[in-house]
Amino acid sequence: MQISLLVADRWKMDGGVAFGVVPKSLWSKIYPADENNLNDIVTRCLLISKGDRHIIIDAGMGNKRDAKYYKYRYRHEQDLLLNELTINRLSPADITDIVFTHLHDDHVGGATTMDTTSGKSVPLFRNASYWCSQAQWEWAMNPNKREGAAYFYDNLQPLFKTGRLKFIHEQEDWLPGISFRIMNGHTMGQLIPIIDFNDLKLVFVADFIPTTAHIPISYVPSVDIQPLVTMSEKEIFLEEAADNGYVLVFQHDAYNECCTVKRTEKGVTIKSTFTFSELNKLIRDTDLAH
Repeated sequence: MQISLLVADRWKMDGGVAFGVVPKSLWSKIYPADENNLNDIVTRCLLISKGDRHIIIDAGMGNKRDAKYYKYRYRHEQDLLLNELTINRLSPADITDIVFTHLHDDHVGGATTMDTTSGKSVPLFRNASYWCSQAQWEWAMNPNKREGAAYFYDNLQPLFKTGRLKFIHEQEDWLPGISFRIMNGHTMGQLIPIIDFNDLKLVFVADFIPTTAHIPISYVPSVDIQPLVTMSEKEIFLEEAADNGYVLVFQHDAYNECCTVKRTEKGVTIKSTFTFSELNKLIRDTDLAH
């Protein structure tokens, strides 16, 4: 199995959205903001190559919206995903599976593109199967008033019409070495991939724990639909992660790609942070030592 991080977008988010009820005087000590109270955000996707399958987890925003939409998102780098695939010597046609942690626009928009001839949204990864949880699909098809603006018809229906949209119904082993947890605090049915990578377990924490600054239990984004559920899910998971040495891989942290955590008298905190490249080097050095 080979794993790479792909950057799809670089953008900014209002600090009040990112950290909810936690005051800036606290969160700004661990995650900086600019003069407009905006936090730097990155959207990373995971590329997993396993046998004859090339799997991407999440796809970024894409480019189907108008300029006003991306200005509102403060996106300052775009069209990165295809460049990142090229660096990995792959094209969209090579991708066999796209897994969506959930169906918000910044995670699913890049899976489709606007066809210049028909003027319609079409799948970008034409040979891929598309996966999400059954619960999240049903939630997106009947969005609540808080999340409605995050779900777009032209992101979802082109995938459904391919006949290759497949649902994950419960927490399960998906492929050997790849399983999913389902979390419901941020949105219903968010998939959290857990990957056996050599002797480690990598957890792609997506919007469940967007950055290292969201490890404190009360640091919950204001967009989470059930913040108390998020807090409960996070407390249970982080204790498990500390006890088992999980490596957390962050989708949205502009400053940290990975970390491990530890138990302390004040709860679970960061043990160490490192890049994905440093993780791969550590694994290689350990293999050579044996």
